[in-house]
Amino acid sequence: MDGSSSSSFKARSSAPNHHQKSSWPEVVGMAATPAVTRIMQERPDVAVEVLPQGTHLLPGPNPKRVRVFIDAHGAVAKTPRVG
Repeated sequence: MDGSSSSSFKARSSAPNHHQKSSWPEVVGMAATPAVTRIMQERPDVAVEVLPQGTHLLPGPNPKRVRVFIDAHGAVAKTPRVG
């Protein structure tokens, strides 16, 4: 996955759980595809967006979204979080 593209992955819905994982520090440095796979396995209720690091975004949290920022090599650059 190159640093110039963005992708969005939508997983199936599930019932809300107040004890669900909300961040994935363990995927920092991983390639984007296995990182997204792990996030989707642990939180099938969220959409995962893969974006190049430094992408300008509109402000505002979204509890059904996880953004994965990747570097120029396609590796996760910072901890993905729900929001």
